[in-house]
Amino acid sequence: MSAPLPKALRARFQRYVEEGLSGRAAALRLRLSPATGARWARAIRTCGHAAPAPQGRPKGRGKLAPYQAFFEEFVAQDPDITLFELRDTLAAGEGVEVHHSSIASLLSCLGFTYKKSRWWPPSAVVPR
Repeated sequence: MSAPLPKALRARFQRYVEEGLSGRAAALRLRLSPATGARWARAIRTCGHAAPAPQGRPKGRGKLAPYQAFFEEFVAQDPDITLFELRDTLAAGEGVEVHHSSIASLLSCLGFTYKKSRWWPPSAVVPR
């Protein structure tokens, strides 16, 4: 998705509309498409400004959002619990079927990380 047009351009557009130009006429003066002018003029009439709307999906509206406390509690109880065990616990406790990668995404958003702890054998003492 491309970036929204600059706020300075939107402010100039709003000034032209407030001076009495139509949305299409203001768009042609600023070398924008007439459809953009009509859309921005409608936004100015309804909202009072032509600021860009936030892009992307809204935060915190996923399937697992209501179960954040559930995951935090289980990870706090057993930090070595696997994603598959968390998935099965959620299915048994709440009746919600999800993919383990969805749980991994939620846990990473909550700040949980997985760090491998490798066991290295002690270095062998070689006699000289």
